[in-house]
Amino acid sequence: MKTAYNFNAGPCVLPKEAVESTIAAIRDFDNTGIGLMEISHRTPGWERTMEETRQLWRDLLNIPAEYEVMFLGGGASTQFMTVPANLLNKKAAYLQTGVWAKKAAKEAKNFGETVIVASSEDKTYSYIPKNFMANVPADADYFHITTNNTIYGTEIKYDLEGCPTMLVADMSSDIMSRPVDVKKYGLIYGGAQKNVGPAGVTFVIVRRDVLGKITDRKYMNPLPTMVDYRTHATDGSEAEQKNISMFNTPPVLPIFVMHETLKWVKETIGGVAEMNKINTKKSAMLYEEIDRNTMFRGTVECKEDRSIMNHCWVMAEGRENLQDAFMAFAKERGMVGIKGHRSVGGFRASLYNACPIEAVEALVQCMQDFEKANK
Repeated sequence: MKTAYNFNAGPCVLPKEAVESTIAAIRDFDNTGIGLMEISHRTPGWERTMEETRQLWRDLLNIPAEYEVMFLGGGASTQFMTVPANLLNKKAAYLQTGVWAKKAAKEAKNFGETVIVASSEDKTYSYIPKNFMANVPADADYFHITTNNTIYGTEIKYDLEGCPTMLVADMSSDIMSRPVDVKKYGLIYGGAQKNVGPAGVTFVIVRRDVLGKITDRKYMNPLPTMVDYRTHATDGSEAEQKNISMFNTPPVLPIFVMHETLKWVKETIGGVAEMNKINTKKSAMLYEEIDRNTMFRGTVECKEDRSIMNHCWVMAEGRENLQDAFMAFAKERGMVGIKGHRSVGGFRASLYNACPIEAVEALVQCMQDFEKANK
């Protein structure tokens, strides 16, 4: 079988161990003789899997007890609506660093005043705005950021300091890639299909005391049952744990893959800090080649803003006519998913957690070989 190196932006590469154990569970889950996709979500084996998955999240990110960890259906785009539905009473603030951040802010406007504190749209989101915290209104119900931007290859790689209100983050594409101080956030959410599983499940980490505060708003008040986070959470008591994310049938297959993926991060990699070391090494390898190679140039304006997850580049000036040639050259050598998003063009390689260093080495060699062949 031909070797393929998966650089897709999401859904994306998964740990081989997670894929293999999922295949086994599809055939026979928990030695029941019944496949994973056929079991009742109220069986003891599945309730145990849900509890173990939540605990893996808590262990890997040191999530405090006052936070709920929920697994909901759909993707992060659904949360663009659900977050303001639960948190926006009068006013919210948003940092606009990409298309997804812009879409999140658009949904918030349905619920109340929405302030864009800073935006990098003026330069096609090729940088992270600076010194924006002074523009965050202290009377905002929350300040929303998107930590990593898959399309443009920029990332906020640190926990923000000095936020005058509750911090909310969409961490869809860099969660579990680096340590996060969860205590600095009121809510963190994201789709699973980058670093923690396949598409079909969304994670929400929320501090319980921020829920149920909508009082003055006219729109969607009271909240529909399925939109209200409290429907899927608990009061934190031990007796209620088995009901978290179980109000309706959860997406069992994606959650199982998440369980196996997080086990891989914890047991095989050694935790999120070790994962970050590996990711940083992989990222540096590719950026060094982009910067060195006479055929290419990076698209992110400030190197400090470069994402360690999504790497974007285009042909160098005067080499634009070779774009299709390089794409064909790379495809022939097994590179999959490196075509850049249509709004940026060029190329994009997503080096998520499960992307092996051998894949990055192969891509770098491919770029070097192309340069030699076209001098």
